[in-house]
Amino acid sequence: MLLPRNIHGCPYLLLAPMEGVGDRCFRKAIATIGGFDEAVRDFLRVPRNAHIESLAKEYVADELNPIPLAAQLMGSDPELMAAMAQEMEKRGATRVDFNCGCPSKIVTGRGAGSSLLQDPRFLQEVASHMVKAVSIPVTIKMRSGFEDISLFEENLLAAQESGVAYITLHPRTKVDGYRPPARWDLIARAKQILTIPLVGNGDILTPQDAERMLRETGCDALMIGRGSVANPFIFNEIKAYFQGIPYEKEAHSLSTYFATYLAHVPPGTTPRTSVNKLKQILNFMFKANAPEKNLEMLTTQSVDPEEFLKLSLSLLLHSAKA
Repeated sequence: MLLPRNIHGCPYLLLAPMEGVGDRCFRKAIATIGGFDEAVRDFLRVPRNAHIESLAKEYVADELNPIPLAAQLMGSDPELMAAMAQEMEKRGATRVDFNCGCPSKIVTGRGAGSSLLQDPRFLQEVASHMVKAVSIPVTIKMRSGFEDISLFEENLLAAQESGVAYITLHPRTKVDGYRPPARWDLIARAKQILTIPLVGNGDILTPQDAERMLRETGCDALMIGRGSVANPFIFNEIKAYFQGIPYEKEAHSLSTYFATYLAHVPPGTTPRTSVNKLKQILNFMFKANAPEKNLEMLTTQSVDPEEFLKLSLSLLLHSAKA
């Protein structure tokens, strides 16, 4: 499976799956700004007692139409994961991603997510079942290891041998969590090992970071997660950077972004919960764009989501001009 390039050599850009912060509200909101070529839904957990049809309803293939939305599955039962992949294909998924990276203790304690990196042969078995079950591409998103990188090469080769179309590598171990830095040298090493395409992920916060990762690692495409929460314009900025033209952020686009976010908060959500959801996003943005004192103000404002958002946008725009 080839990952196409955009114009002027800009790599294919993917919006990363992110548990919690990267939910449907966020995906719908950032789609109003756009710039990414494909998104990946936050994982659907496939426990050993999963009811496949009921669980599958959480995936909506045309959620971001016309931007494709891949399905991501997390589990460790080969037969159930294969059955779930089939159900995703029936529901219109053009790609199914296998989560081998989640570091949560609850997840790893059940043998899923990054815990699969402790047993390359079993990782290969689960992935192989998924690949054989569907006609659409199956891919893997993985970390560089569990406690360390001693099985790094074995996991890469096991994933490749399973028949997956490509691998996305987040070059931190489970133990590393999200602490910086992401080891881009491991992405470069993986690129030398693999014969299938490789997507680089981790610490892409600016267009310059995107260009540097591409240059230093030789990866075939880029996936951005938390960098897009801090700056939802980043995908457009990267595309403009590769064209050699400036990209101007528009205040009304940010207003539309947050209005869309609030519009897709599930019905029945309390105002306090809506504000707390906004805080998740805004904390990323304020840390990237505003003085620390503004973060403190976020914790003391009205519980009315519209009032809270109006104040927050005012602070963000003021900080951007400062």
